[in-house]
Amino acid sequence: MKTHLFVFLFILGFVSAASASGKDSVDILMNRGEFTKAGELIDHLLTTETDQAKISELTFKKDLMRRIRLDFRRTREEVITYIKKYYDTVTDAMMDEWERSGHLEMRMIDGEKKYFGNAAPNLFRVNAEAKKKKIEKEGNLPDTLDTFLEKEIPQIIQAAAKAGGRFTAPKTIELHYTLSVKADMVPEGEIIRCWMPFPRATVRQSDIQLLSASQDNYIIAPEEQLHRSIYMEKKAEAGKKTEFSFKVSYKAKSEYTNLLTAVNPQPFDAKLLAEHISERPPHIVFTDKIKALSAQLVKPGMTDIEKLTSFYTWISSNIPWASALEYSTIPNISDYCITNGKGDCGIKTLLFMTLARYNNIPAKWQSGWMLHPGSLNLHDWAEVYIGGLGWVPVDQSFGVQDLLKDDAKYFFLGSTDYYHLTVNDDYSRGFFPAKKHHRSETVDFQRGEVEWQGGNLYFDSWNYSMKVNFPNDK
Repeated sequence: MKTHLFVFLFILGFVSAASASGKDSVDILMNRGEFTKAGELIDHLLTTETDQAKISELTFKKDLMRRIRLDFRRTREEVITYIKKYYDTVTDAMMDEWERSGHLEMRMIDGEKKYFGNAAPNLFRVNAEAKKKKIEKEGNLPDTLDTFLEKEIPQIIQAAAKAGGRFTAPKTIELHYTLSVKADMVPEGEIIRCWMPFPRATVRQSDIQLLSASQDNYIIAPEEQLHRSIYMEKKAEAGKKTEFSFKVSYKAKSEYTNLLTAVNPQPFDAKLLAEHISERPPHIVFTDKIKALSAQLVKPGMTDIEKLTSFYTWISSNIPWASALEYSTIPNISDYCITNGKGDCGIKTLLFMTLARYNNIPAKWQSGWMLHPGSLNLHDWAEVYIGGLGWVPVDQSFGVQDLLKDDAKYFFLGSTDYYHLTVNDDYSRGFFPAKKHHRSETVDFQRGEVEWQGGNLYFDSWNYSMKVNFPNDK
């Protein structure tokens, strides 16, 4: 009798929770870190929900919790083991302080502390004392990218001067991209749909030529698509991975504009550029934190270029690079950057863009890959509109360079190199053909997107790789 009564009360309470808009709502449970309860509640709601928009929203929230679990997968013991490579002793008080400061990123999930996958390495990037400890142990090793740019930047400045304009002579670049879906991710015979990043035509990229494709039925997105992709389909075979690939060549130019010596910008038509000076929730929002930081950095009488220089310098000096959570799990990326005092290329870029837009300076997103020899990686940056010049690139992540001359120090404020592959001219836009299910990456598009009729295939279902060739350099 007691067992039946318990089951009845449990079901009654569960149904009440499912219909409540108060403390037991899905969002509140998720914010508390009670993922198991939230998932059970979602499953119950889906048994009666008929509105497709609400079904989609609930389904994504359940998937979002899975994504967060994948990001926050480290145990306390694993994190301490890593830290002890540099600290002889790690106390509870030390851990508590690092967690409180946000330097050691963790969250409670179902009553257990779980740490971000790269929480321990990030500690030695963002915490001054920990960073010093690592240098004492390993030495201050030169960064491969910094070493490359130390030689490359002066050469680009000289090449632009020789060319007599903003752009250098082009360099031919060849890419070989492969995306491989793991075996048995979908039932045999089902069609896997795949979007891969493809170069877009810009003032710095031209003569784009597809050299080969693994599938005959590919579709290259038109230039007006702000996420440029090549789309393919293939049937899944039992026990085998499903592979998509292509080769492409294009010509890339470096661009050099010394904004520090530029004359005062000419007026621009705010109506034509309205979308680029506006908020765009959830990631570009003029919060109180943004307003306060702007007030700190903007002084009376500053020109737009002086404001941009102030933002660029402050972020470069105060926001260290750190490996990032998946963007789809961050509610407001620019706010995350200010609050946590760290970020990767895209996180820093969105803070810079938000500050610029709040000050009525047009700013937009660009992204793709960085192809620098020895430093191949996904990458994000921005462009700002300067009256009389037009759109110029700003790479906030590369920041102020440790070089002697100001034109080289601030090279990436207004300039860029051959090695920035542009795929996207905005973030969180649509695909061609349209995607039917939720995206793996809700903001950016660099790795690819994959789905089948049963749903999206998240990043842990497939692998990707990029090979780069510079035939003119041989």
